[in-house]
Amino acid sequence: MRTADFDYELPPELIAQAPAPQRDQSRLLVLHRDSGQVEHRRFRDLLAYLRPGDLLVLNDSRVIPARLRGTNAHTEGQFEILLLEENGANDWWAMLRPGKRARVGTQIVLRDKRGQRSPVSATVLETNDEGHRRLRFAGAPNIAELLDALGEVPLPPYITRSDTSRMEEDRDRYQTVFAEPAGSVAAPTAGLHFTQSLLAEISARGVQVRFLTLHVGPGTFAPVKAETLAAHTMHEERYELSEETARAINEAKRAGRRVVAVGTTSVRVLETLAARSADPSHTPVTPGAGKTRIFIFPPYDFKVVDALLTNFHLPRSTLLMLVSAFAAPNDTRGQEVMLTTYAAAVRERYRFFSYGDAMLIL
Repeated sequence: MRTADFDYELPPELIAQAPAPQRDQSRLLVLHRDSGQVEHRRFRDLLAYLRPGDLLVLNDSRVIPARLRGTNAHTEGQFEILLLEENGANDWWAMLRPGKRARVGTQIVLRDKRGQRSPVSATVLETNDEGHRRLRFAGAPNIAELLDALGEVPLPPYITRSDTSRMEEDRDRYQTVFAEPAGSVAAPTAGLHFTQSLLAEISARGVQVRFLTLHVGPGTFAPVKAETLAAHTMHEERYELSEETARAINEAKRAGRRVVAVGTTSVRVLETLAARSADPSHTPVTPGAGKTRIFIFPPYDFKVVDALLTNFHLPRSTLLMLVSAFAAPNDTRGQEVMLTTYAAAVRERYRFFSYGDAMLIL
């Protein structure tokens, strides 16, 4: 398939710049795959679509304050640093802007949130094929322990901030209420709509709630630049699936109960493990940790996920391609189904992307 097949027009004012006043009061578009019917609801109406015995699987990765600011130790030129992956204490891969000035050997002095010089510095060690820089930090035993003091919430580039008061709110709202292990540089946004009280109501109705972890990388926002999907190189992300969640998933599939994935990140973990399983019909997933580069696009045969809760995604993104595959499994028409549904969402003035509204695909 061609990348251009997944393009669509979106009025800029529909890109959500702030979350809904209350997490569970965002809107919910419900797409019924069997009939093509579309319903327009509120997020709390999710309760009406979940059945006793369903298994709801959420990504509990915690977003780290991964955006740092600093200046060249010699020229005072400014840098923005986005931490990507920790290799070890004070050893990270990162994206730097402007990248052309971040040559090997460049030393950068970090600034705190007031713009004052900190005792922490970073030295560029090497550059990889993707243009990312490997940094060695000095001046602190472990930079990871100082991120709350030095770092900013790594909001995606389509969300703009001019006042610091809103940025403080982002520290709470650009994080799920159930976030645990730290490691993401972007939020698993479908989970942002849940409150603890809503999760309690879901459990009280006989729905199992379980968690997995996928640490979201910046590639989640990157548009596919290759002309065809087959030519695209997928970004890699780290995941972990506990024994408890794996057991619950396998039992649900054997019993014919639905697995409802919250977010494309949860889908990527579950379908990665199913693709690696020696017996996907009986034991689709096994516990453990690893990395995935799975690229799901139409047509695709889903082995684990029966229903998907997700947000509205960027044009030409791998996330839009994944939900298109889910809209019509084993069929290429999912792209048409999803773009038709997105057009309806635009007409109804849904809010798009990370802080936007949600979609339930049944």
